[in-house]
Amino acid sequence: MYAIVKVSGCQYLVKEGDVVTVPHLESEPGSTVPLEVLFLRTDDKAVIGSPTVPGAEVQAEVIDHIRTKKITIYKFQRRENYRRKKGHRQQLTRVKIARINPGF
Repeated sequence: MYAIVKVSGCQYLVKEGDVVTVPHLESEPGSTVPLEVLFLRTDDKAVIGSPTVPGAEVQAEVIDHIRTKKITIYKFQRRENYRRKKGHRQQLTRVKIARINPGF
């Protein structure tokens, strides 16, 4: 059984036990969060949501919050004495898919 879920505007194909890195969620590590189910595939049938599958739910457990590798943004205009250097690290959350409940 697998599902396609939507988290913060991004879609992920998940199975039970998968560890997925998603955009930052405002949840504490160890807590569970429900995810929107857009598509659900079981052994015998597939259900496409419009926009979500009614009754289906995916429970994900928050493992930890991480940050990506630092990227450097450098702006430069020649002969203008204009230089700007800035760094950025995106905040992400790692979640483990605890349970997929089809709801039918």
